[in-house]
Amino acid sequence: MILCLDCGNSRLKWGLHDGAEWLAQGALAHDEIAALAGLLQRWPQPGQVLLANVAGPAVGTSIRRSLGNWADRLQEVRSTASCAGVSNHYVQPERLGVDRWCALIGAWGQTQAACLVVMAGTATTIDTLDAGGNFLGGLILPGSELMRRALARDTAGLPLADGHWSAAPRSTEDAITTGAIEAQVGAIERAFARLGAPAAVCLVSGGNADVLLPRLAMPSVRAQNLPLEGLLRIGRSQ
Repeated sequence: MILCLDCGNSRLKWGLHDGAEWLAQGALAHDEIAALAGLLQRWPQPGQVLLANVAGPAVGTSIRRSLGNWADRLQEVRSTASCAGVSNHYVQPERLGVDRWCALIGAWGQTQAACLVVMAGTATTIDTLDAGGNFLGGLILPGSELMRRALARDTAGLPLADGHWSAAPRSTEDAITTGAIEAQVGAIERAFARLGAPAAVCLVSGGNADVLLPRLAMPSVRAQNLPLEGLLRIGRSQ
């Protein structure tokens, strides 16, 4: 069995795989990580425990503590030049965010084809894979909530908007909310156009995926827990 842990900026996502299927998956806020021990008690100790952590060492320590005896098997995954069929063409491969790296590997496992890999969470990442499994590069931009919060924090007259998307916003709240969503959609669509692969698909994962997917004007699908899928493939490749 393999326990996969994907610790992002807001939540810890986890999944336990028995070699044939996911037995269980879940998510915890950072201040709920201690509950992981109770959630895992019903399962036998896995052969591997893989962690992708972009939340920093303090959160990593909390995860290790919550694992108890399982912590002895914990392996913190790092980005590398190649793994599981994906080649990393970052200028410094090890500096690619490990969450992005795992998502790319998970996406390649699902498509084996050119694709755009979007992680729509606290930040939005938009990464490109070609038909040979080469990671060509990508974008990082604030997620829509971060955009709304930045406007409220750094301007004198704009609120923290909780509006609705509209094709023609007629309130400040709707204008801010729509602008934040359209910024994500526009960046994704431009990156997809640059990919220039007629048969390519856009895979969208993360908490804001359902907001973005209906507004994308190219072949797009929701991809569940791509970093966990990538961690599983990394574990199997070892």
